[in-house]
Amino acid sequence: MTDAERWPFVGADLQYLRDAVGALRADVLVEGGMLLDEWQPAITRPSFLPAAHNLACYLALRRRDLRPLQERLAVRGLSSLGRSEAHVLATLDALLALLVRATDPGASDALAFPSRVTFAAGREAIAREAASLFGPGLNGRNTRIMVTVPSEAAESPAFAEAILQAGAECVRINCAHDSPEVWEAMIANLRRAEQAVGGERRLRVLMDVAGPKVRTVRPAKEARERLFIGDRLLLVHDLESSAPTDLPRVACTIPEVVGQLALDAEVWFDDGKLGARVVELREEGALLAITHAPLKGKKLRSDKGLNLTGTDLAIVPLTAKDRADLAVIARHADMVGYSFVQSAEDVALLQDALAEHVGDGKPPALVLKIETRRAVQQLPALIVQAAGRQPSAVMIARGDLAVELGYERLAEMQEEILWLCEAAHTPVIWATQVLENLSKEGLPSRAEVSDAALAVRAECVMLNKGPYIAEAVRLLDGVLLRMQSHQEKKTAHLRALHSWEALFTESAGSGREAG
Repeated sequence: MTDAERWPFVGADLQYLRDAVGALRADVLVEGGMLLDEWQPAITRPSFLPAAHNLACYLALRRRDLRPLQERLAVRGLSSLGRSEAHVLATLDALLALLVRATDPGASDALAFPSRVTFAAGREAIAREAASLFGPGLNGRNTRIMVTVPSEAAESPAFAEAILQAGAECVRINCAHDSPEVWEAMIANLRRAEQAVGGERRLRVLMDVAGPKVRTVRPAKEARERLFIGDRLLLVHDLESSAPTDLPRVACTIPEVVGQLALDAEVWFDDGKLGARVVELREEGALLAITHAPLKGKKLRSDKGLNLTGTDLAIVPLTAKDRADLAVIARHADMVGYSFVQSAEDVALLQDALAEHVGDGKPPALVLKIETRRAVQQLPALIVQAAGRQPSAVMIARGDLAVELGYERLAEMQEEILWLCEAAHTPVIWATQVLENLSKEGLPSRAEVSDAALAVRAECVMLNKGPYIAEAVRLLDGVLLRMQSHQEKKTAHLRALHSWEALFTESAGSGREAG
């Protein structure tokens, strides 16, 4: 009895899979090509074209629910397409070539298997881009460590020496704080620290433009009041011109956003510690009902972040301050971070503004800080506009994203951003509250160590400021080095596990004695 007679369903199933994968590949190629054609005018950097094509094909692939096909492929011991991000067409070609041979062993015109070089091209492109932006990883570490520079680092090189010795490869200067003179002093101290530590290591510098960050403005006497769930709060265009009222009031640093609110819009204050909903629109602003607050209430002070989730704000992404700061950034930075970027037009605006300062010179690389719901929705267009003109990376700014998307969606979206960036061969910075307790208090929580381990899937991890920052860098260095032998992006490496070797040693010993 032949195999075909013994298991007739196998041949039929493989033929179905061959037809399904063949049709899927054809659709992805056509749809991906059409999307790439739309993007072509924005791409003036030829080296990004393969990445753009792969991204277009990945978006075409992920338009479909592939779970039924994945299950049938996995049952046959075949690739389930679950790790195809960096090489979409190569994955489909390899799978289809195998299915053609399985269903028609004598086929003379069988599809050729893609080469190992083809499969590796996407991952190697990401690695090259990451090395260009963040510098070489210490001790062969693939994920670099970035540290936010505190104001006091302008006074001496001690901070930079400490993080260099601990294992940091790059730093971030937040231009929302301090002044150009302070930033230049920080950078001068970074360079002095490099000389003092010795070797050829050079800290790469990311400088963030502040962007139109919406922050609270409160009357001093009202900022002492505690707000509870159910309380009413008046969000006004202007504190001085608003009519007298017994309600607590708050204004913001960009008054025009108040007029863009609609009924039932969500408003969050102080990184999501206080939440509210618009219950009435008034001439002087919007009446809010507090929906989320601690049991003991929450004081709302000035200069706290304000997120208008679900509201697409029509505000200019580059402020006058940002444009002035670009003169300093263009001289000193390896990378410029773009805060609150939301559209391809926003990206082009910054690129054109940078070009005014660098002329024919090489502009800093561009880091897209993904902080809003709209930025997530527009991410493919943002990447194409940015990387189509200059080296670029994406920062997953998990603090604002958690408020904008909701905590229950944060984990899902950070995964999807990682996948999309891998498809675009674009490096990722994993940011916000990484080892926060260790940096500030000297002792990590169990949860944040697990979070740090997950960050090995990004090309760079950003730590914030704190008195124990060097200890945080050292711990993160060790965690990332250990984890990279187990995990690369979504791929688990089957390195030999030694923790349970004794089981086999004991078993073998028992067997010999029994024999």
